[in-house]
Amino acid sequence: MAPAIITLAADAPKLDTGSTAFILISAALVMVMTPGLAFFYGGMVRVKSALNMLMMSFISLGIITILWTLYGFSFAFDSGNGFLGGTDWLGMRDIGIAELWPGYGIPVYVFAVFQLMFAVITPALISGALADRVKFTAWSLFIALWATVVYFPVAHWVWASDGWLFKKGVIDFAGGTAVHINAGAAALGVILVIGKRNGFKKDPMRPHNLPLVMLGCGLLWFGWFGFNAGSWLGSDGVAAVAFINTQIATAAAMLGWLLYERLRHGSFTTLGAASGAVAGLVAITPSCGSVSPLGAIAVGVIAGVACAAAVGLKYRFNYDDSLDVVGVHMVGGIVGSLLIGFFATGGVGQTAKGVFYGGGWHQLGLQFIGVGSVLGYSLVCAAILAKLIDVTMGFRVTDDEEVTGVDQVLHAETAYDFAGVGSRSAASVPAGSSSDAAASKKVDA
Repeated sequence: MAPAIITLAADAPKLDTGSTAFILISAALVMVMTPGLAFFYGGMVRVKSALNMLMMSFISLGIITILWTLYGFSFAFDSGNGFLGGTDWLGMRDIGIAELWPGYGIPVYVFAVFQLMFAVITPALISGALADRVKFTAWSLFIALWATVVYFPVAHWVWASDGWLFKKGVIDFAGGTAVHINAGAAALGVILVIGKRNGFKKDPMRPHNLPLVMLGCGLLWFGWFGFNAGSWLGSDGVAAVAFINTQIATAAAMLGWLLYERLRHGSFTTLGAASGAVAGLVAITPSCGSVSPLGAIAVGVIAGVACAAAVGLKYRFNYDDSLDVVGVHMVGGIVGSLLIGFFATGGVGQTAKGVFYGGGWHQLGLQFIGVGSVLGYSLVCAAILAKLIDVTMGFRVTDDEEVTGVDQVLHAETAYDFAGVGSRSAASVPAGSSSDAAASKKVDA
């Protein structure tokens, strides 16, 4: 995320209508990513949990929007100290309609709505790790608490001009630490508390709708251009490089994942293509404003292979990350953040150079600080919050409810109604016809 630069009154920018329009469009693109994530996750679960998976993402649009308005924006981006913002913007009050974000030609409200969409999707990312087994009320409470205790402060650390990681020089262009490592570490913290699904490593838990997964992946890929390019907060050459790096790294990661999958398991799978693309999107997020297009290829390939290998760790270490949030988002975020220390050119949106461009090891050390601090803080806080919820109201559904399916138990609905599929009314079928006999057999079945 481009920094908030304090400028002298004489140098203060004027309203840039082009950049303002670009960031508003980018905000809309990032918003589409949350429904895209819902489809992506929704297709990956078993049919009896599909609606619940969709709802776990959609509810974030409601809860986080209200919290962001009440205090989230102020805590994340108002001037405060190194760890938390101030209170001047509580309720988004006292923000002038023509007031510009410091150092940029866009209104404060435009920056606020753009950042809101980041705040919405980050807790939604966590939901994939908890598929099939958590109460909807407990999940809703968790994301409200986690956003307050973790996301809003971490966003301040990383992106606010007085945030302690920002001032150290840690680079996170669009959310490798604040979004992906943050969400992935939180997912790990929660699943260590709530435990595994019934039948983990015993029962087949295959995706029920791979076309839905691919649709979700496509929407994520589409929206990610706003996620990354929009994070420059302007419409110029740096935004263009961030845009093209996003495309390149995603393509490279998809190919890297598929190659690993073919060599390791013997097949090029649809799920692997979608997962590889998301791994590339995650990894290029922190680095798209620091690397060249050739560097983006390296980031993508490394992330694709690393994440493909990491998703299998849950079976080795016996933790149930249902939809590989840890393996893709946490690992992908770590890879992308650390590779800045190697591939940063110093000639895109950042001046810092990596090891391969004569910058030495300094930036890599800073990136380790950013990765470690966000990962540790989010994991510990998420585990504590999950434990508190579990002992007070219970985080998981009962075993019987899990077997029945959380869609029916929690939402009184199912994703698909097959009752009338492919059949006609009795009045439209001639008596004694073959169609009548077939319909009779279907009813008996």
